[in-house]
Order: sequence, then structure tokens, then C-alpha cells
Amino acid sequence: MRSKTVTTAVAVAAWMLTAAGALAPAGAESPGALAKIEPSYVCMMNDKRFPEPQIPVEVEGRTYYGCCAMCKERLSQDAAARTAVDPVSGKTVDKASAVIGAAPDGRVFYFESETNLAQFTPAAVP
Repeated sequence: MRSKTVTTAVAVAAWMLTAAGALAPAGAESPGALAKIEPSYVCMMNDKRFPEPQIPVEVEGRTYYGCCAMCKERLSQDAAARTAVDPVSGKTVDKASAVIGAAPDGRVFYFESETNLAQFTPAAVP
């Protein structure tokens, strides 16, 4: 009986993460496809998706996220760490307002629009 309870708890937790936009269910992503995710599940220094919300970092009225104290400090002090280049348009985007897509391997990419996210295939990026 305990095993069934644990299995149910794990399934509910996975569903909650999926509903929150943190992780897509296993098998939901096609190889190379990006899943749109919530910024709070991204370390914006490491550009990686995490299963739990990260540490919020407020800078000039915008919220960025880091996984540790070092990331939090760097996001606070380094303006360049708070931007990325949209791989479709080539334009610089602010990570706090970007549309974020995660690859199945956990890497994230930042886009200026959902249209650009839909057009991108991460297989072209090493």
C-alpha cells in the first residue's frame, strides 16, 4: 500500500510541475523541440531548467532567477548576465522579459517572441 501512495504522490508532483510550466511530461517533447517554461524554473546564469523554482533577483524592477548565491550576486551586478541573444532574430533580449524555451536536455534559450520560439530547432546549436 505504501508503494502505491508514493507512486501517486510522485505522479501528482510531476503533474503540478507540468501545470506550472516547469517540466513537460515525459515523452511530450519531440526530439529537439523546445517547451515554453516559466522563468522562475531557470537559472539565468547557467541557462538551465530546474525542477524547482530558483532564487528571485530583483534588479531595476525586473525579476531574474539564479540557482545559488554566486548566481544571484552576478545577476545583481553584471548587466551583461541579464541579457541573451535570440537565436532566431539575432537581437539582444532581456532575460526577465524573454520567452524562454527549454530543450529536453535542460538547456534554455531566450526569445523575443513566441513566434521565434516556435521557429527554432536547438539541434543547430552545439
